[in-house]
Amino acid sequence: MFDLKLYLAEQREVIDRALAAWLAHPEPEPRIVAAMRHSLMAGGKRLRPVLCLATARAVGQPVPPAALTAAACAIEMVHTYSLIHDDLPAMDDDVTRRGRPTCHVAFDEATAILAGDALLTLAFEVLSAPEAVAGTNAKRWCQVVHELARAAGYRGMVEGQMRDIIAEHTVLTREALEALHRLKTGALIRAAVRMGALLAGASETDLAALDAYARHLGLAFQVADDILNVKGDPVLMGKAAGTDVTRGKNTYPSLLGLAASEALAVRLKDQALQALASFGTTAEPLRAIAIYAVNRNR
Repeated sequence: MFDLKLYLAEQREVIDRALAAWLAHPEPEPRIVAAMRHSLMAGGKRLRPVLCLATARAVGQPVPPAALTAAACAIEMVHTYSLIHDDLPAMDDDVTRRGRPTCHVAFDEATAILAGDALLTLAFEVLSAPEAVAGTNAKRWCQVVHELARAAGYRGMVEGQMRDIIAEHTVLTREALEALHRLKTGALIRAAVRMGALLAGASETDLAALDAYARHLGLAFQVADDILNVKGDPVLMGKAAGTDVTRGKNTYPSLLGLAASEALAVRLKDQALQALASFGTTAEPLRAIAIYAVNRNR
Protein backbone atom coordinates (compact mmCIF):
# COMPACT_ATOMS: atom_id res chain seq x y z
CA MET A 1 0.00 0.00 0.00
CA PHE A 2 1.27 3.46 -0.88
CA ASP A 3 2.47 5.41 2.17
CA LEU A 4 1.59 9.06 1.52
CA LYS A 5 2.96 10.29 4.84
CA LEU A 6 6.38 8.81 4.08
CA TYR A 7 6.28 10.04 0.47
CA LEU A 8 5.41 13.60 1.50
CA ALA A 9 8.14 13.62 4.15
CA GLU A 10 10.75 12.46 1.62
CA GLN A 11 9.69 14.99 -1.01
CA ARG A 12 9.50 17.85 1.50
CA GLU A 13 13.06 17.08 2.58
CA VAL A 14 14.27 17.36 -1.02
CA ILE A 15 12.36 20.60 -1.56
CA ASP A 16 13.37 22.17 1.77
CA ARG A 17 17.03 21.42 1.15
CA ALA A 18 16.90 23.02 -2.29
CA LEU A 19 14.98 26.07 -1.02
CA ALA A 20 17.47 26.58 1.80
CA ALA A 21 20.34 26.49 -0.68
CA TRP A 22 18.81 29.31 -2.69
CA LEU A 23 18.58 31.48 0.43
CA ALA A 24 22.01 30.58 1.79
CA HIS A 25 23.85 33.75 2.77
CA PRO A 26 26.96 34.44 4.86
CA GLU A 27 26.60 36.21 8.16
CA PRO A 28 25.47 38.81 8.88
CA GLU A 29 22.28 37.93 7.02
CA PRO A 30 20.55 40.89 5.33
CA ARG A 31 17.15 41.78 6.76
CA ILE A 32 15.39 41.02 3.47
CA VAL A 33 16.87 37.50 3.35
CA ALA A 34 15.83 36.91 6.96
CA ALA A 35 12.28 37.96 6.10
CA MET A 36 12.21 35.73 3.01
CA ARG A 37 13.54 32.81 5.02
CA HIS A 38 11.03 33.44 7.83
CA SER A 39 8.14 32.68 5.49
CA LEU A 40 9.69 30.32 2.95
CA MET A 41 11.23 27.98 5.52
CA ALA A 42 8.29 28.01 7.94
CA GLY A 43 7.28 24.49 6.95
CA GLY A 44 3.88 23.93 5.42
CA LYS A 45 2.57 21.12 3.26
CA ARG A 46 4.70 21.90 0.17
CA LEU A 47 1.69 20.57 -1.75
CA ARG A 48 2.32 22.47 -4.97
CA PRO A 49 5.98 21.53 -5.47
CA VAL A 50 5.18 17.94 -4.45
CA LEU A 51 2.46 17.88 -7.10
CA CYS A 52 5.03 18.92 -9.70
CA LEU A 53 7.36 16.09 -8.68
CA ALA A 54 4.54 13.54 -8.42
CA THR A 55 3.16 14.42 -11.85
CA ALA A 56 6.54 13.94 -13.50
CA ARG A 57 6.68 10.53 -11.83
CA ALA A 58 3.19 9.70 -13.09
CA VAL A 59 4.18 10.45 -16.68
CA GLY A 60 7.17 8.20 -16.23
CA GLN A 61 9.69 9.84 -18.56
CA PRO A 62 13.13 10.78 -17.17
CA VAL A 63 13.65 14.43 -16.22
CA PRO A 64 16.99 16.04 -15.24
CA PRO A 65 16.80 16.23 -11.42
CA ALA A 66 18.09 19.82 -11.36
CA ALA A 67 15.32 20.93 -13.71
CA LEU A 68 12.56 19.22 -11.74
CA THR A 69 13.85 20.56 -8.42
CA ALA A 70 14.13 24.09 -9.86
CA ALA A 71 10.53 23.97 -11.07
CA ALA A 72 9.33 22.71 -7.70
CA CYS A 73 11.24 25.43 -5.82
CA ALA A 74 9.96 28.17 -8.12
CA ILE A 75 6.37 27.09 -7.50
CA GLU A 76 6.84 27.19 -3.73
CA MET A 77 8.49 30.62 -3.89
CA VAL A 78 5.53 32.02 -5.82
CA HIS A 79 3.10 30.39 -3.39
CA THR A 80 4.94 31.80 -0.37
CA TYR A 81 5.08 35.29 -1.86
CA SER A 82 1.30 35.14 -2.32
CA LEU A 83 0.82 34.15 1.33
CA ILE A 84 3.02 37.00 2.58
CA HIS A 85 0.99 39.52 0.60
CA ASP A 86 -2.32 37.81 1.45
CA ASP A 87 -1.54 38.24 5.18
CA LEU A 88 -0.82 41.98 4.91
CA PRO A 89 -3.07 44.50 6.71
CA ALA A 90 -4.31 45.74 3.33
CA MET A 91 -5.47 42.21 2.48
CA ASP A 92 -6.50 39.71 5.20
CA ASP A 93 -4.49 41.23 8.08
CA ASP A 94 -3.55 37.84 9.57
CA VAL A 95 -1.12 37.68 12.47
CA THR A 96 -0.19 33.97 12.35
CA ARG A 97 0.71 31.64 9.51
CA ARG A 98 1.96 28.05 9.88
CA GLY A 99 2.02 28.49 13.65
CA ARG A 100 4.30 31.51 13.71
CA PRO A 101 3.94 35.30 13.31
CA THR A 102 3.22 36.41 9.76
CA CYS A 103 6.01 38.20 7.93
CA HIS A 104 4.71 41.73 8.50
CA VAL A 105 4.26 41.01 12.22
CA ALA A 106 7.70 39.45 12.63
CA PHE A 107 9.36 42.26 10.68
CA ASP A 108 7.24 45.15 9.41
CA GLU A 109 4.82 45.81 6.58
CA ALA A 110 7.33 47.35 4.18
CA THR A 111 9.79 44.50 4.69
CA ALA A 112 7.03 41.94 4.13
CA ILE A 113 6.03 43.57 0.85
CA LEU A 114 9.64 43.54 -0.32
CA ALA A 115 10.11 39.92 0.85
CA GLY A 116 7.13 38.87 -1.23
CA ASP A 117 8.41 40.80 -4.24
CA ALA A 118 11.85 39.23 -3.80
CA LEU A 119 10.47 35.67 -3.66
CA LEU A 120 8.39 36.21 -6.79
CA THR A 121 11.45 37.49 -8.63
CA LEU A 122 13.67 34.74 -7.23
CA ALA A 123 11.28 32.12 -8.62
CA PHE A 124 12.11 33.18 -12.15
CA GLU A 125 15.80 33.52 -11.35
CA VAL A 126 15.67 29.87 -10.29
CA LEU A 127 13.86 28.86 -13.48
CA SER A 128 16.40 30.65 -15.65
CA ALA A 129 19.51 29.36 -13.85
CA PRO A 130 21.91 27.58 -16.23
CA GLU A 131 22.03 24.47 -14.05
CA ALA A 132 18.23 24.20 -14.21
CA VAL A 133 18.00 24.60 -17.97
CA ALA A 134 20.90 22.25 -18.81
CA GLY A 135 19.79 19.07 -20.50
CA THR A 136 16.20 20.16 -21.08
CA ASN A 137 14.25 20.76 -24.27
CA ALA A 138 14.29 24.54 -24.82
CA LYS A 139 10.72 24.75 -26.14
CA ARG A 140 9.39 22.62 -23.31
CA TRP A 141 11.26 24.71 -20.72
CA CYS A 142 9.75 27.90 -22.14
CA GLN A 143 6.32 26.29 -21.76
CA VAL A 144 7.11 25.52 -18.12
CA VAL A 145 8.11 29.13 -17.41
CA HIS A 146 5.01 30.35 -19.23
CA GLU A 147 2.75 28.11 -17.14
CA LEU A 148 4.04 29.56 -13.88
CA ALA A 149 4.01 33.18 -15.06
CA ARG A 150 0.45 32.93 -16.35
CA ALA A 151 -0.85 31.15 -13.24
CA ALA A 152 0.74 33.73 -10.92
CA GLY A 153 -0.35 36.82 -12.83
CA TYR A 154 -3.42 38.88 -13.60
CA ARG A 155 -5.02 36.04 -15.54
CA GLY A 156 -4.55 33.66 -12.63
CA MET A 157 -3.84 33.99 -8.92
CA VAL A 158 -3.70 37.81 -8.80
CA GLU A 159 -7.05 38.09 -10.58
CA GLY A 160 -8.54 35.59 -8.14
CA GLN A 161 -7.29 37.62 -5.18
CA MET A 162 -8.71 40.79 -6.72
CA ARG A 163 -12.10 39.14 -7.19
CA ASP A 164 -11.99 37.92 -3.58
CA ILE A 165 -11.36 41.43 -2.26
CA ILE A 166 -14.07 43.01 -4.39
CA ALA A 167 -16.60 40.36 -3.34
CA GLU A 168 -16.21 40.89 0.42
CA HIS A 169 -19.54 41.61 2.13
CA THR A 170 -21.46 40.70 -1.03
CA VAL A 171 -23.04 37.39 -2.00
CA LEU A 172 -21.67 35.67 -5.09
CA THR A 173 -23.43 33.06 -7.15
CA ARG A 174 -22.02 29.55 -7.01
CA GLU A 175 -20.67 30.00 -10.56
CA ALA A 176 -18.89 33.25 -9.63
CA LEU A 177 -17.44 31.69 -6.48
CA GLU A 178 -16.11 28.74 -8.45
CA ALA A 179 -14.56 31.06 -11.05
CA LEU A 180 -12.88 33.04 -8.25
CA HIS A 181 -11.34 29.98 -6.65
CA ARG A 182 -10.24 28.39 -9.90
CA LEU A 183 -8.08 31.49 -10.22
CA LYS A 184 -7.04 32.27 -6.65
CA THR A 185 -6.24 28.73 -5.50
CA GLY A 186 -6.65 26.51 -8.52
CA ALA A 187 -4.38 28.32 -10.97
CA LEU A 188 -1.14 27.56 -9.12
CA ILE A 189 -2.15 23.98 -8.34
CA ARG A 190 -2.97 23.46 -12.00
CA ALA A 191 0.35 25.05 -13.02
CA ALA A 192 2.27 22.72 -10.68
CA VAL A 193 0.71 19.66 -12.29
CA ARG A 194 1.13 20.94 -15.82
CA MET A 195 4.76 21.94 -15.21
CA GLY A 196 5.60 18.44 -14.00
CA ALA A 197 3.79 16.91 -16.96
CA LEU A 198 5.52 19.17 -19.48
CA LEU A 199 8.96 18.52 -18.01
CA ALA A 200 8.36 14.78 -18.32
CA GLY A 201 7.25 15.08 -21.95
CA ALA A 202 3.61 14.09 -21.42
CA SER A 203 1.54 13.31 -24.49
CA GLU A 204 -1.40 15.56 -25.33
CA THR A 205 -3.78 12.85 -24.07
CA ASP A 206 -1.95 12.48 -20.76
CA LEU A 207 -1.62 16.25 -20.36
CA ALA A 208 -5.39 16.68 -20.84
CA ALA A 209 -6.11 14.01 -18.22
CA LEU A 210 -3.67 15.52 -15.75
CA ASP A 211 -5.11 18.97 -16.39
CA ALA A 212 -8.59 17.66 -15.54
CA TYR A 213 -7.18 16.10 -12.37
CA ALA A 214 -5.59 19.41 -11.40
CA ARG A 215 -8.75 21.44 -12.01
CA HIS A 216 -10.85 19.14 -9.80
CA LEU A 217 -8.12 18.94 -7.16
CA GLY A 218 -7.66 22.71 -6.98
CA LEU A 219 -11.34 23.29 -6.32
CA ALA A 220 -11.55 20.38 -3.85
CA PHE A 221 -8.60 21.85 -1.94
CA GLN A 222 -10.33 25.23 -1.67
CA VAL A 223 -13.65 23.75 -0.56
CA ALA A 224 -11.77 21.81 2.12
CA ASP A 225 -9.99 25.02 3.18
CA ASP A 226 -13.35 26.77 3.53
CA ILE A 227 -14.64 23.91 5.66
CA LEU A 228 -11.55 23.99 7.88
CA ASN A 229 -12.02 27.71 8.43
CA VAL A 230 -15.39 26.84 9.97
CA LYS A 231 -14.57 23.79 12.04
CA GLY A 232 -10.78 23.35 11.97
CA ASP A 233 -8.54 23.35 15.03
CA PRO A 234 -6.43 26.56 15.04
CA VAL A 235 -3.60 24.72 16.83
CA LEU A 236 -3.37 22.08 14.11
CA MET A 237 -3.83 24.60 11.28
CA GLY A 238 -1.30 27.09 12.63
CA LYS A 239 -3.70 29.97 11.97
CA ALA A 240 -7.00 31.30 13.27
CA ALA A 241 -10.33 29.70 12.39
CA GLY A 242 -13.60 31.54 11.73
CA THR A 243 -11.92 34.46 9.99
CA ASP A 244 -13.88 34.08 6.74
CA VAL A 245 -17.16 35.00 8.44
CA THR A 246 -15.58 37.97 10.22
CA ARG A 247 -14.27 39.36 6.94
CA GLY A 248 -17.48 38.77 5.02
CA LYS A 249 -15.77 36.33 2.65
CA ASN A 250 -17.69 34.25 0.14
CA THR A 251 -17.15 30.60 1.01
CA TYR A 252 -18.75 27.31 0.11
CA PRO A 253 -20.13 26.71 3.64
CA SER A 254 -21.69 30.19 3.67
CA LEU A 255 -23.25 29.61 0.25
CA LEU A 256 -24.15 25.90 0.35
CA GLY A 257 -24.01 24.98 4.03
CA LEU A 258 -21.44 22.79 5.75
CA ALA A 259 -22.87 19.37 4.87
CA ALA A 260 -23.34 20.23 1.20
CA SER A 261 -19.82 21.64 1.06
CA GLU A 262 -18.39 18.43 2.51
CA ALA A 263 -20.31 16.41 -0.08
CA LEU A 264 -19.02 18.69 -2.86
CA ALA A 265 -15.41 18.19 -1.72
CA VAL A 266 -15.88 14.42 -1.93
CA ARG A 267 -17.41 14.65 -5.43
CA LEU A 268 -14.53 16.79 -6.64
CA LYS A 269 -12.03 14.34 -5.16
CA ASP A 270 -13.78 11.48 -6.97
CA GLN A 271 -13.66 13.40 -10.25
CA ALA A 272 -9.95 14.03 -9.77
CA LEU A 273 -9.39 10.31 -9.24
CA GLN A 274 -11.46 9.44 -12.31
CA ALA A 275 -9.24 11.71 -14.41
CA LEU A 276 -6.30 9.44 -13.53
CA ALA A 277 -8.03 6.25 -14.67
CA SER A 278 -5.66 5.73 -17.60
CA PHE A 279 -2.55 5.95 -15.41
CA GLY A 280 -0.95 3.02 -13.63
CA THR A 281 0.81 2.70 -10.31
CA THR A 282 3.14 5.62 -11.07
CA ALA A 283 0.19 7.93 -10.36
CA GLU A 284 -0.41 6.58 -6.84
CA PRO A 285 1.08 9.71 -5.22
CA LEU A 286 -1.39 11.88 -7.18
CA ARG A 287 -4.30 9.68 -6.14
CA ALA A 288 -3.25 9.78 -2.50
CA ILE A 289 -2.85 13.56 -2.60
CA ALA A 290 -6.42 13.96 -3.92
CA ILE A 291 -7.77 11.92 -1.01
CA TYR A 292 -5.58 13.80 1.45
CA ALA A 293 -6.77 17.17 0.10
CA VAL A 294 -10.32 16.62 1.39
CA ASN A 295 -9.52 14.58 4.51
CA ARG A 296 -6.79 16.78 6.00
CA ASN A 297 -7.10 18.61 9.31
CA ARG A 298 -4.86 21.55 8.45
